[in-house]
Amino acid sequence: MNQEKVNIGVIGVGHLGRWHVQQLKNIPQANLVGFYDTSQERCQAIQNEFNLPAFKEINQLLNNCQAVSIVTPTTTHFEYAQLALEQKKHVFIEKPITETVEQGEKLVSMADKSHLKLQVGHIERFNPAILALEGRDINPLFIESHRLSTFNPRGTDVAVVLDLMIHDIDLILSFIPSPVKTIDASGVSIISSSEDIANCRINFENGAVANVTASRISNRKMRKMRFFQPNAYISVDFLEGVSEVYELADPQIPAKGGNMAISFGKLGEGKNSKEIRYTRFEKKDINPLQYELSLFVNSILNDTAPAVDGRQGVRALQVANAILKNIEEHAQVVQNFWGLQSGS
Repeated sequence: MNQEKVNIGVIGVGHLGRWHVQQLKNIPQANLVGFYDTSQERCQAIQNEFNLPAFKEINQLLNNCQAVSIVTPTTTHFEYAQLALEQKKHVFIEKPITETVEQGEKLVSMADKSHLKLQVGHIERFNPAILALEGRDINPLFIESHRLSTFNPRGTDVAVVLDLMIHDIDLILSFIPSPVKTIDASGVSIISSSEDIANCRINFENGAVANVTASRISNRKMRKMRFFQPNAYISVDFLEGVSEVYELADPQIPAKGGNMAISFGKLGEGKNSKEIRYTRFEKKDINPLQYELSLFVNSILNDTAPAVDGRQGVRALQVANAILKNIEEHAQVVQNFWGLQSGS
């Protein structure tokens, strides 16, 4: 595309949508033309804060841009994305891509037929801790993931699997190139009408296993993922933006990259000896939201594939739905065993 900037609009300027507005204004290749929201109060607040036009009708916004960022409740994702794609607009859409897999697949098909970009906002792909590991071989046999948050009423309209766990589902699928074989999951509703805490064990056809826990009723925040693979243990702290690697390495080959490397001695003798090495990796001065939005804008300008395309968003949703189905089946077993009524 022979142009220097992409005219883009934002649909939905609630809590997260406001951040999209803020970050798009900081991307040189993006020309933020305005936004649309159904709340007059939010429109006025964003207009005042960012000196940005609020369009009264969604079609008015679409007529003035080439691309949109959709930051509305999941229940409306399909409606707005379908409308944008019908009018030949590129679409960035927050996770999960849609309510149903069928809706997501239709959006993918529409984008493909019209040669439009469709990117899904799986933001943890661009966490500094993950970006710091670029260039390293990650071939996990086992993944342990914990994503714990304190309670916040925002987001409780969906189960914790779709609210929080889906971040880790997407990452795990990106690191394990194998179909899912089986899922064993359980979850409990504590405060909201859907599951507030959930755990699942995902078995892949290549033998890899992922154990994933998500909770939105913890007394402290934790967002960590651990990879276990031959000769290496990798710990990722999403809150701190830091990754740590413990590995058996060739002592003759110096550590590559990293902000700090420490040797804890050697195992074995002679040519077969291995160094027990610790390396700390981090990337500073990276805003994950700005980074993923800039990648979306650049994919339009350079006609390249989106960083997280619609198919990847649909696959994450498929696995999330399978987990939810397994949780429901497990809950029925518990209810039958204990003689509980549904919702007890």
